[in-house]
This record gives sequence, structure tokens and C-alpha cells, in this order.
Amino acid sequence: MKKQKEEEKELKKQQEEMESKTEESCEEKHECCGKHKCEDKHECCENHEGEEKQECKDKKELKEKIEKLEKEKKETEEKLAKEKDDYIRLMAEFETFRRRSAEEKLSIVSSASADTIKGLLPVLDDCERAIELLEKSSDEAAKEGTGLIYNKLMKYLKSKGLEVIEAKGKKFDTDFHEAVAQVPVTEKEKKGLVYDVVETGYLFNGKILRYAKVVVGI
Repeated sequence: MKKQKEEEKELKKQQEEMESKTEESCEEKHECCGKHKCEDKHECCENHEGEEKQECKDKKELKEKIEKLEKEKKETEEKLAKEKDDYIRLMAEFETFRRRSAEEKLSIVSSASADTIKGLLPVLDDCERAIELLEKSSDEAAKEGTGLIYNKLMKYLKSKGLEVIEAKGKKFDTDFHEAVAQVPVTEKEKKGLVYDVVETGYLFNGKILRYAKVVVGI
């Protein structure tokens, strides 16, 4: 009986030693023991599951960051494209404004110049009439002086863009001529032509400044 008790005691001791070694193995290897090895879930099992959850969480956060960056990139590209379009449109509008401003400025200057020159046309008319009257005069000094003034004035005005409309002997053209009278002509080839010029017409920079008043042969 005593011997049997000693054997039971020895077996119990060996069993306790084996259980102790199993627990140490779990802790040292950091492996999940499982219910078939440990009665309760050991701390090493909980740590292992915690690491897996953390890894999963890190991957999810990384994915969210990538998606956020891609969204920001797309928004930035769209914003840049819009700003580029706005810039191009603004530059086009500015170029149009600059061109119109330049054209308006030239138009104002041209209009002012045209008005100034138009105001001098009666002076040219007087000079032409004076020259015509002096042709019958014997006063050579008057002829020369009047002709000199007329030529100088005409030269200056031509340098500013004034042109004389050629009319006498030309075909009547309503774009340049204004008929103030008609005269019968015997020569067939002279019909429809300008027979005489009553008032000289002028162009300024290629545009009508004053129509030539003419007599037309019929």
C-alpha cells in the first residue's frame, strides 16, 4: 500500500512537470497554444492575434491614405486644367481688348486728322480758284506766290494721307463723284464721262473725305 502511494505521488509530480514545460514552451515560442494544449487561451495567443489585427489596421490606413492622395491628385489636376483654360481665355480677351483699343485709338487720331484736313479744303479751293483767275493776269509775282503756297500746302497734306480724286475725263463713278449737272455731248465716246469738275474731291487714307462735284456728259 505504501509503495502504491509513492508511485501515485511520483506520477503526479511528473504530470505537473510536463504541464509546466508546455506552458514555458508557449511563452518562449510566442505561439498560440490552442484549447487542445492549454485549458485557457494563453497570453501569447492574445499577443499573436493583436499583431494580426494591427497589421490589418495598418493596411487599411495605408489604403485610405493612397485613396485620399489619388483623390487630391485628381482634384489638383482638374483645378490646374480649369485655371489653364481661364488663363488662355483671359489672354485671348486681353489681346482682343488691346487690339480694339489700338484700333479705336487709330480711329480717333485718324478722325481728328481727317477733320483738321477737311477744314483746310476750302483753303485749297480758294487757291485753285485764285490760280485759275491769275492765269489771265500779267502779274507773274502773284501767279508764282499763289502757286508756291498751294503746292507747299498740297505737299504737306499729301504727306498726311490726302489724295486728289481724278475726275475729269474719267467714267462717272458714284463711289467718288457727285453729279451736280449734265451736259449734252456730240461725241458718243464722251457720254457717261465727267465733262468738268466743279469742286475737287479728296480721299484721306484711302477713304472718301469729299466727293468730287462734277458735270457729266450725256
